[in-house]
Amino acid sequence: MKNLNESCRLRQRLPLKRFALSAAAALFALSAATAQERDYVQYVNTLQGTDSRFELSYGNTYPTTAMPYAMHTWSAQTGPNGEGWKYQYSVDKIRGFQQAHQCSPWMSDYAVYSLMPEVGKLVVDEEARASKFSHTNEIGKPHYYKVTLDNGITTEMAPTTRGVHLRFTYPRKGGAAYLVLDGYFAQSEVKIDPEKRRITGWVNNQRFVNHPETFRNYFVIEFDKPFEEWGTWENRKDEVFAGKTEGAGDGYGAYVRFKPGTKVQAKAASSYISPEQALVTLERELGADKTLEATKKRGAATWNALLGRIDVEGGTDEEIRTFYSCLFRANLFSRKFYERDAEGNPYYYSPYDGKVHAGYMYTDNGFWDTFRSQFPLTNILHPTMQGRYMQALLAAQEQCGWLPSWSAPGETGGMLGNHSISLLTDAWVKGIRTFDPAKALEAYAHEAMNKGPWGGANGRAGWKEYWQLGYVPYPESMGSTAQTLEYAYDDFCAWQLARMTGNKFYEEIFARVMYNYRNVFDHESGFMRGRLKDGSWLSPFDPYEWGGPYCEGNAWHYNWSVFHDVQGLINLYGSDETFTQKIDSVFTRPNIIKPGTYGGMIHEMKEMQLAEMGQYAHGNQPIQHMIYMYSYAGQPWKTQYWSRQITSRLYNSSERGYPGDEDQGGMSSWYILSSLGIYSVCPGTDQYVLGSPVFRKATITMEDGRKFTIEAAGNSPENVYIQSATLNGKPLEKNWITYGDIARGGVMRFEMGPEPNKSRCTSKEASPFSLSRPE
Repeated sequence: MKNLNESCRLRQRLPLKRFALSAAAALFALSAATAQERDYVQYVNTLQGTDSRFELSYGNTYPTTAMPYAMHTWSAQTGPNGEGWKYQYSVDKIRGFQQAHQCSPWMSDYAVYSLMPEVGKLVVDEEARASKFSHTNEIGKPHYYKVTLDNGITTEMAPTTRGVHLRFTYPRKGGAAYLVLDGYFAQSEVKIDPEKRRITGWVNNQRFVNHPETFRNYFVIEFDKPFEEWGTWENRKDEVFAGKTEGAGDGYGAYVRFKPGTKVQAKAASSYISPEQALVTLERELGADKTLEATKKRGAATWNALLGRIDVEGGTDEEIRTFYSCLFRANLFSRKFYERDAEGNPYYYSPYDGKVHAGYMYTDNGFWDTFRSQFPLTNILHPTMQGRYMQALLAAQEQCGWLPSWSAPGETGGMLGNHSISLLTDAWVKGIRTFDPAKALEAYAHEAMNKGPWGGANGRAGWKEYWQLGYVPYPESMGSTAQTLEYAYDDFCAWQLARMTGNKFYEEIFARVMYNYRNVFDHESGFMRGRLKDGSWLSPFDPYEWGGPYCEGNAWHYNWSVFHDVQGLINLYGSDETFTQKIDSVFTRPNIIKPGTYGGMIHEMKEMQLAEMGQYAHGNQPIQHMIYMYSYAGQPWKTQYWSRQITSRLYNSSERGYPGDEDQGGMSSWYILSSLGIYSVCPGTDQYVLGSPVFRKATITMEDGRKFTIEAAGNSPENVYIQSATLNGKPLEKNWITYGDIARGGVMRFEMGPEPNKSRCTSKEASPFSLSRPE
């Protein structure tokens, strides 16, 4: 996922069944009952993917210390204020420990303030105060972060959902012990109360809040040791105001001094609603914790309960570490953007209309990155939350006039497509029916037939031509072919939701356009191509050339973006054999790069080359489902082979753990699903296509306590091929299972072997859903 100021982003800126929300209570009961015999957090490395930079991404992550889906997270900071790369493994200095919300370095962050302990003399400048450290003195776990700087100061952090418990241990012989609060960029205000040992204030730094005039992050920090000295400062000129207890303006911060050698604890919480709510949250989430160990212990129990929802056995130590590190990241987004009032009721400041509303809200997610994998995984693990999320999508639409496509925390319109409808339809078909489908369809129709004010995915770039011509023309819209393909899929989702809920009006409307992918397929070249307004093909054509009618990719990557009608795509090629040969060629073609309209290498190009899998570019989303398409065309063993190749060659638990951007859990979720041996090629249907499980056994515990176990007898790095399969003891003669199969619990068992079984599940009856192959 690239910068909004680059590539296509710059140029485009009543229910049938109500899901039982009481299932959340079952999860807590389950957590207590299992008593966590296994310590899952030991396997997680929160530094996975942090050895990244602008030119090359191994994840573009930072060592997030947070509770699941937390409203606020915490991280060490190595980069300058406002820079997207807040933490880079290659940098040997830390300049602060900050409250963070960033979902991508290309988006930057919002509502940030930081704390930096110092010893000796007061230094406020963020460059000058930076202190060296070694990764050998650093621990990064979901519930706990610890680092000892080279100057002897140790910082520890244990998070809650909306706060953090910190501890700063200063060396006895280091001199004065200072703590500097940096107000980041933009406006801020600080107040120091020495009597209460408290610092309060607010910051309003942001990039994508739709009503910045009302946006504030109110924070409160309480210390367990008295202040020896205090003052304020501002970070534009680094001017210090000793003895001042208040300050406000651009980049205002505060500092306090403790006795030398002090070990001081600090409890912090934040609210987007009010200072009073920040205090309510502080008391609720941290008030009973006398020590950081209490917060840390509770955090470990929370993460162990969640990570233990998928218990894997029979893999290597590295595979287990990779799995749980990825499962951690898959459970960070979308972030909760709601708070609990004094009575425990949910309410939130809306980043869309700038007002306070009752109910639930979520944010920090780009659906182009996550509809393909992260949401299909979350529907399995967290259906209650997903039900609330679907309601929040429609609430957001009411508040700003548009369904979200990329929120951070307000709508950015980043990337392309209108994938809120994918989320809504996918939830509905899986029984998560907490929203009004008629309202969802009306909101989507507005999205599909208008262009909004923010980015290319806020409404539709080229919407008129798409409806009139059957495709988005080039060069009127950059990324036009990619847009056409993803619009057609989204229109299928709308058709599917309308069909399932008896809405004939919208069913007929979207039935007209969900096959529009055919209009950008060139039979002569065998590629999805850019098309001019007069109907002719963009020429000259080079399938290796990036950009132009494609977004962050080339023709080899976008050829497969027909999630809802793989059989229809096969038909365009003429036969299963021709189709599978085309997929084969993706891996056998040279990994050459032609930057095209990008004018030079972008990190996605370099990552494709490093993967050494021809034109297969797993480091970005468009092609990640392609290997599962073999299973629609009679060659499921190739799905099995390539699934294991990708999981073993492109992922690991280290600081270089990803083959590209780990976008809001999207890439991690691909790994989790694929290592379980399932993948949702077409969200908006209830099917998960089978692959090749990495582990000999994996047990998924649903919210209601039911268990679905995946067994792979004889599984090994060599035995990647399914010889036979059963579901609950009966032969499984198809290449997919349903969400219901998983949710009801049971056992799916594979017999694995070193050679493909080329007679198993090769018929069309065994292939997953396609529009062109009616069930």
